[in-house]
Amino acid sequence: MTKRAVSIGEAMIEMSGGNERNYRLGFAGDTLNTAYYLRALLGADWTVDYITALGDDDYSRQMSAFIAGTGIGTSHIRTIPGKRPGLYMIHQHDGDRHFTYWRDSSAAKLLADDEDALTAAIADADLIYFSGITLAILAPAARETLLTVIAARRDAGAAVAFDPNIRPALWPGRETVAEALSAAARVATFVLPTHGDEVPYFGDADDGVTARRYRDAGAREAIVKNGADPALVVTADGEWRVSAQKVANVVDATGAGDSFNAGYLAARLAGQAPEAAAKAGHATASVVIGHHGALVPREKLTSL
Repeated sequence: MTKRAVSIGEAMIEMSGGNERNYRLGFAGDTLNTAYYLRALLGADWTVDYITALGDDDYSRQMSAFIAGTGIGTSHIRTIPGKRPGLYMIHQHDGDRHFTYWRDSSAAKLLADDEDALTAAIADADLIYFSGITLAILAPAARETLLTVIAARRDAGAAVAFDPNIRPALWPGRETVAEALSAAARVATFVLPTHGDEVPYFGDADDGVTARRYRDAGAREAIVKNGADPALVVTADGEWRVSAQKVANVVDATGAGDSFNAGYLAARLAGQAPEAAAKAGHATASVVIGHHGALVPREKLTSL
């Protein structure tokens, strides 16, 4: 029987490059990246859908066509007349990447405004994936609607995966971040935080504190990412530290955490144990950081 994964969030227009003011247009977003790798790693007995809202403009249509072209379902992407996708530009400064965003008119900010449509979109989902960015772009009432709808589907048997993916510029303050992430953990099966992102908001002394905090909040499994350092997996059955694979030439770290999440989740859904799943997550990320861009060609993943 075919199973279904859905990823909920915001995909944006990405303008990258910038040499001599020449930019390359693409489409990207944390939850879209994870959906892409889930589609690449899950078997043929799975479908993967992306749930967002887009406008009725040409760029929205191009984005929807791009997503569909990767094999991800788009039938539950809502169209909001008069809105359009958010946009960001990447520029290099002092050897690092910097981002400038335009998302005031982003249709994705309304993805949870229609509770009936959202409920229908995830009605038969076996896995639901969302992130802190998904929560951050929503108005408080829509954020509550999203979590309520997800909780109802979880209670009906779906697994729920959540990456806090904290982006400070999207939040009004530390208290709101803490409240929203804790509420998300209460509906989640898997929580996949990055320890360094959590410290300024929760003061976690180490990654073990991060993991146990999310477990105490309600998550069944906490998988704490630490960049190139070992990830920590904590479940009711034990704890494991799993080292990342050594990559001789790191080309671009964009999408590393998103792809790790997909590798871990795909392995767990295939019946692998948590430690083996973390190794699969690292293996996926090791391929991604060896190539430019968040979405590497699917043929690069055939060895996984």
